Amino acid sequence: MKRKIINIDEEKCNGCGACAAACHEGAIGMVDGKAKLLRDDYCDGLGDCLPACPTGAITFTEREAAAYDEAAVMAAKAKKESEAAAKTASDKKPAALPCGCPGTHSKAIKRSEETVGASESAERPSRLSQWPVQIKLVPVNAPYFDGAKLLIAADCTAYAYASFHERFIKGHITLVGCPKLDAVDYSAKLTEIIKNNDIKSVTVVRMEVPCCGGLEQAAKNALLASGKFIPWQVVTISTDGRILD
Repeated sequence: MKRKIINIDEEKCNGCGACAAACHEGAIGMVDGKAKLLRDDYCDGLGDCLPACPTGAITFTEREAAAYDEAAVMAAKAKKESEAAAKTASDKKPAALPCGCPGTHSKAIKRSEETVGASESAERPSRLSQWPVQIKLVPVNAPYFDGAKLLIAADCTAYAYASFHERFIKGHITLVGCPKLDAVDYSAKLTEIIKNNDIKSVTVVRMEVPCCGGLEQAAKNALLASGKFIPWQVVTISTDGRILD
């Protein structure tokens, strides 16, 4: 069938892997340092990868291509997440992006009170104290988890709630994710983090939309599976930026 599908210009591709990370269907992969459309039937033609490309190497084209196969995509996702969860549990190492992106490297961020005070005179400072923040990327045995107050937040909450850094991130180790876009149950990863580290408390911040229920449930499942009694709370943010509970 003839349909709209992406086209990748290898000459413009710089091998950053941003498109592969942005493609929720797994249609794009990194081959010999370049982005490749691996399977036509995995590409839904919606173009989530286009804005992620910093060089403009991805465009739409209309050509003969296999129809988008949602069932095959979901099956491949389930298999990939299962394999990643098993690997994480066995070697305690986070799954890496196909490009080996330096942005996945774990590090603590030290902020002195002098730096924070100076920044406040000009603009509000960041309160983020570690990297990475994505649940899928963070290592389960990172040293900053020792004695941590854990914040598990839906991606959209920081955009909806204006004082997110001061109200929630400050004093916490931050993990973010979106169960709808990632199409994954975070329960296993969060269980490993809580079970294997001295976590002092857990705060879940979610949006009021139903799909955020997956993040809240994953946190609850992880707390139960960890076998630990840890203080926890759930805070819900409205789409217009208010705290609902």
